[in-house]
Amino acid sequence: MTSSDSTGVLRYTAFSSDPAGGNPAGVVLDASGLDDAGMLAIAAEVGYSETAFVTARSAADGGAATDGRTLDVRYFSPKAEVPFCGHATVATAVALAERIGAGDLLFRTPAGEVPVRVAAGPDGALRATLTSVEPSVAEPNGAVVAEALAALRWDAAELDPALPPRIAYAGARHLVLAAATRARLAALDYDFDRLAALMTSQDLTTLQLVWRESATVYHVRDPFPVGGVVEDPATGAAALAFGAYLRTLGPVPEVLTLRQGDDLGRPGVLTVELRTGDSRVRVSGEAAPIPE
Repeated sequence: MTSSDSTGVLRYTAFSSDPAGGNPAGVVLDASGLDDAGMLAIAAEVGYSETAFVTARSAADGGAATDGRTLDVRYFSPKAEVPFCGHATVATAVALAERIGAGDLLFRTPAGEVPVRVAAGPDGALRATLTSVEPSVAEPNGAVVAEALAALRWDAAELDPALPPRIAYAGARHLVLAAATRARLAALDYDFDRLAALMTSQDLTTLQLVWRESATVYHVRDPFPVGGVVEDPATGAAALAFGAYLRTLGPVPEVLTLRQGDDLGRPGVLTVELRTGDSRVRVSGEAAPIPE
């Protein structure tokens, strides 16, 4: 049975079919009676890295009132609204598909329009694929990188020189830093307040910390102090941004596997797709209700 409390919050995990894996998200399928303060209060009470709040669009708003598949979606961490959240999008899309059927959805988010397709796999499990807004990648200021490394307690010599630091965007901004070894990625012990201050000053949602296992497989971790969370277990928005980042470095495989959450005991798998001739990035994964 799906957990739902008196505020109408559903709880799903995204990027895993196991409720004990992936990244938990709150989902409110009817937020029409909530103001900003109410949404923030619910997100803080839920305590997950993000909770998604859905409002059906009427014909007067330019939406498709008859099909319930064009929706306004907002995302709140326990501390603030964020422009976009990938794992909460996957969770919300699967929750909706369980109620109105699989197919295409259009989420109108503060970051822009995000098309989502939900389809059942061979085993019947629902899988959501979302398409990013137009991504961008920029070289960060050296002082920003130095401060991020200091807050992480990392040394510049521990970075992978083949994957240079960049700020990548595909709905939210992320600083990408690549560790040279899996051991460096595993040993995450950072200065929460110092990193939060830097991220706030640079409008960063997470740091996307990565280690390259192969050309198609990456291990990732995402500190999220600006959201009041030490670490996000599976981060769809950062996965989208990372796909855009890799594309700027040269030829890249069309399908990538990102493994996240292993170091937290909540393993998840994010599939990133880079289609030829389309600058946008896609990420897909399963979602599962979290039992009461």
